[in-house]
Amino acid sequence: MTPEVIDGRPPARHSGAHLAAERRPGPHPTAGGRSAMSAHTVATARRTAPASWTALRRFLALDAVVSGGNGLAYLAFSGPLAELLGVGRSTLLELGAVLAVFGLAVGLLAVRPQPSRTAVRAVIDINLGWTVLSLVAMELWFEPTAAGYVWIPLQAASVAGFAVLQFTTLRRVPA
Repeated sequence: MTPEVIDGRPPARHSGAHLAAERRPGPHPTAGGRSAMSAHTVATARRTAPASWTALRRFLALDAVVSGGNGLAYLAFSGPLAELLGVGRSTLLELGAVLAVFGLAVGLLAVRPQPSRTAVRAVIDINLGWTVLSLVAMELWFEPTAAGYVWIPLQAASVAGFAVLQFTTLRRVPA
């Protein structure tokens, strides 16, 4: 119990200077005489840099899930998908293996607290290459069905979307 409660006195008043010093932002001395960052500075730092890393990691994880999922589907259902899309079964098996490995690699990158910028740039470049090659292959090498003419540009657009999201988010991450 405080003296105010025991004696029935009103609580002691603090001077305005004392209150202003308590509210002043910036480093404050601690008990050990060291300076500490203000809560505002710490909160601002947490909202900027880690938020960018978190967004980048989420886009990488989504890319990993979609790419790996497509790869596994191409591996598991290459026969029916080959007929549906008008792409050769062996081509789908090869693409499935590549996508499964790519998805695993991107997933491993996504779980790192701060993925390597070089590795993220490589993922972006691979995604852009995949987008272009998908459209070129559709026109020059494949003989797609109507479903293939829908699926191939659709998956190419989603991969390009991953590249754009990853690129713009990587630019926001502090160096």
